[in-house]
Amino acid sequence: MAAAGSNLPREELLEMYRRMMLIRRMEEQLARDCAAGKLPGPVHLYVGEEAIAVGVCQHLSDRDWITSTHRGHGHFLAKGGDPARMMAEIYGRADGICGGFGGSMHVADFSKGIIGANGIVGGGIALATGAALASQLDGDGRVAVAFFGDGAANQGVLMEALNVASLWKLPLILVCENNGFSEFSPTATVTSGSIAERARPFGVPFVEIDGNDVVAVWQAANAAVRRARDGQGPSLIEARTYRTRGHVEYEVTFITEPYRGEAEVEAWRARDPIDRFARRLREGEPGIADELARIDREIEAIVLEAVHFAEASPEPEPASARGHMFAAVARGVEP
Repeated sequence: MAAAGSNLPREELLEMYRRMMLIRRMEEQLARDCAAGKLPGPVHLYVGEEAIAVGVCQHLSDRDWITSTHRGHGHFLAKGGDPARMMAEIYGRADGICGGFGGSMHVADFSKGIIGANGIVGGGIALATGAALASQLDGDGRVAVAFFGDGAANQGVLMEALNVASLWKLPLILVCENNGFSEFSPTATVTSGSIAERARPFGVPFVEIDGNDVVAVWQAANAAVRRARDGQGPSLIEARTYRTRGHVEYEVTFITEPYRGEAEVEAWRARDPIDRFARRLREGEPGIADELARIDREIEAIVLEAVHFAEASPEPEPASARGHMFAAVARGVEP
């Protein structure tokens, strides 16, 4: 089976659907947990943007590197991170992927090539550039992907990364998730010109795509990853998308006036990346509906198991915090 407009095999299409659904259901669960007061801190949810992380990470192995943002759960799961350990981390529990000390904005797993989410706007861009340089020096064929938002596109580090990556032909893919808002400010009010075309002066290939079309993302990422692995240097992808949840789940406690209209949100919900992809799959092969339903049930079970795992995990021992701060302590040696 191939979805309309693509020649991707059935197994790959279903895997992309599965990963998108996993992200969506995990994020919806976290929204409920946040509203119920079960989380120790805020969460920035990826609902509505799932196609970007999945379409890009479908080309990556555990050996490749990614850096993420404060909205990093989707990238973590798309790259193959453990849902249960991510949930435990967001709950602040000892069995979390960072021992419960990183929280929502710092999920990371080096064994999966996930250098980490980052609460600093644009903080992952330089990390991914360094990873790309290391891969080039090692000659191991790895690539590094930096996910960042439209707000981070205004940070000087993007220009520095474009410059050095172009000069040295680093295996770096820069993926801007342009969701139309820099926190609570519409992008048009704080960002001048085209983000994608910022790559032009550096001679870096760039493309602007529909970030709510997972096949379009897959195609753009395919070209960029192939170019990077072939030693042809970096690429910049600007994926237009929209977050249908707020900037942060707690924003209702301090936002006194709405910064976007409900009609706008509903218009984007009509372009939901998962709904669009599911319709595309059904049109490509009507009999696939049962398979999609089976995946939906599987994901529901995974999310429930992740919640149970997180709830059963103990609180981290306060004394263990030193081991996360000092390398000597982590090795069992007192400084």
